[in-house]
Amino acid sequence: MIQGPEFWWWWIAGVVLLILEVMVPATFFLWLAISAGIVGLLSWLVPSIGWEFQVLIFAVLSVISVVAWRAWLKPHTEASDQPTLNRRGEQYVGRVVTLSEPIANGVGRIRIADATWGVEGPDLPAGTRIRIAAVVGTRFRVEQDYG
Repeated sequence: MIQGPEFWWWWIAGVVLLILEVMVPATFFLWLAISAGIVGLLSWLVPSIGWEFQVLIFAVLSVISVVAWRAWLKPHTEASDQPTLNRRGEQYVGRVVTLSEPIANGVGRIRIADATWGVEGPDLPAGTRIRIAAVVGTRFRVEQDYG
C-alpha cells in the first residue's frame, strides 16, 4: 500500500525548489516552491488529505501561480535605459569600422577593440570603411560606408 507524503515532505520539496531557483534564476521554481509550501500547510492542517489529492492541488496551484505571475509581469515590466546591455553584438550596430581582412565570397573579419568578429557582406578589400547594419547569429552583416 502506498503511503501518502507527510506535510514535511512538501516543505522539503519547497526548499529544494527554492535552491533550484537560486541556482537557475528564472522565477519559475519560486512559484513551484510556494505551491509545495501551501500543499504542505494544507496537509498539516488536514492530515486526512490523500496523496493523490495533494499532488493534484500542487499541480493546480503551480500552474495557476506561474500563469498569474506571467500575466502580472507583462504589463509591469520596466523599459530598460540600456536595452542592449547583455547583447554585445547589437551594441555595435550602426558603428563604422575598417575591415582588417578582406571580405571574400561574402565572408570576412573585422577587429573591434580587443575582439575579432566575423562579417558577411559584399566583397570588399581590407582597409575599406564599413558600417555594421545588423547582427545575424554570431556575425555582423555589413555594408560599405561612403560617408
